[in-house]
Amino acid sequence: MKKGIHPNWHSDAQVTCSCGNTFTTGSTQSTLEVDICSKCHPFFTGEVRFVDRQGRVDKFLKKMQAAEAVKAEVAKKGSKKTEAATPEDTKSYQDILRQQQIELKKAEKADKKAA
Repeated sequence: MKKGIHPNWHSDAQVTCSCGNTFTTGSTQSTLEVDICSKCHPFFTGEVRFVDRQGRVDKFLKKMQAAEAVKAEVAKKGSKKTEAATPEDTKSYQDILRQQQIELKKAEKADKKAA
């Protein structure tokens, strides 16, 4: 076995949580900092709350608000376009074709009656 390749083991490593709780454990580092521990984790405390790491929840909520604002602007622009583009007297392409088919059928019936 090679000597000097293994890290030093600290059996009294201090773990400090962001909530202020500290406890000791074994680790290769003498001090550790964690975001969540058993004293503040929602599963162990029974509380329902967001566990926010580095403002990620706030960042997500800002993105959602921005997306809603863009969606509302697009809806406003889209409604203006549809109002201007579809007056009552304009017909769709399908309506024009149907009208022509009806007129052709009427003309064929008139030709059959005349013959």
